[in-house]
Amino acid sequence: MISRRATLALPCLLAAPALAQGAFPQRALTLLVPFAAGGPTDMIGRLVAEGMSKDLGQPVAVENVTGAGGTIAAARVAQSRPDGYTLLLHHIGLASAATLYRRLPFDIQRGLAPLGVVSHTGMTLVARPDFEAADLAAYLAAIRARGDALNLGHSGLGGSNQLCGMLLQHAAGQSVTNVVFRGSAPAMTELMAGRLDITCDQATVTAPFLRDNRIRGYAVTLPQRIPGLDLPTTAELGVPLAMSAWHGLYTAGGTPPEVQQRLAQAIRLALREDRLKSRFADTFTTVATQEEADPAHHTAFLASEIDRLRPLILAAGQFAD
Repeated sequence: MISRRATLALPCLLAAPALAQGAFPQRALTLLVPFAAGGPTDMIGRLVAEGMSKDLGQPVAVENVTGAGGTIAAARVAQSRPDGYTLLLHHIGLASAATLYRRLPFDIQRGLAPLGVVSHTGMTLVARPDFEAADLAAYLAAIRARGDALNLGHSGLGGSNQLCGMLLQHAAGQSVTNVVFRGSAPAMTELMAGRLDITCDQATVTAPFLRDNRIRGYAVTLPQRIPGLDLPTTAELGVPLAMSAWHGLYTAGGTPPEVQQRLAQAIRLALREDRLKSRFADTFTTVATQEEADPAHHTAFLASEIDRLRPLILAAGQFAD
């Protein structure tokens, strides 16, 4: 016969495993990176995954799912089970994709749950080493004067360098001939060889070539200068071209708020890691603040970037089906 004391204790004993079973996470997580291994986004994703894994007590495996400007990976996360086990790291290209892509199999703002901004990287306006412009004013003047006779390289719709190139042409008030490459590396090769005129790419990509004077630099697109690069900012030169190749982390829309907050906590702790800070600094990448690494901030920031970029993309008339 079970005593009254034992009967009263039974619900508590049954509840304990239920609570433990409900704790998140109970198994490994997957972080999708929508660009190739070895690139800037991949580097950021692997460092953040490593730091999150320590706090979550579970592996965070990185999987590179490339294609369609990152929207293939984004769609896979948006269509995944909303349990927080499938994550996405994407850059500003996700904000531009809301307008660039006329047919997406998911809604960017509803299908994905922003968890926190993790980094900011400045874009650099650069040219072949013998380009005739002495400063940014002359660089823009050359674009206006030469128009389609000038070629600009980027890695396709949705890439941060394509978006920056679009903003550059808007700031100059003149379109040029766009040349698409399979990534930043071949574009840099052509730029150094003098077969490509100009491009706009992340400081992570261009800094080694700028420091060795193998390409010519004109400005960075952040409000403040980048330590280690002797380049002025577009803001201080009065040119309306502001862009950060920021990265953020997402999971499927509809994921329980408590799971989102647990993941955001892990992101914030990862961003405090000394190894992450050191590697970010080595690649001219700024760690997001603890306030930025928050679901509410990230949600509002993503919406503001979509709204800021939409009229520029519509005016350029460059879309992907």
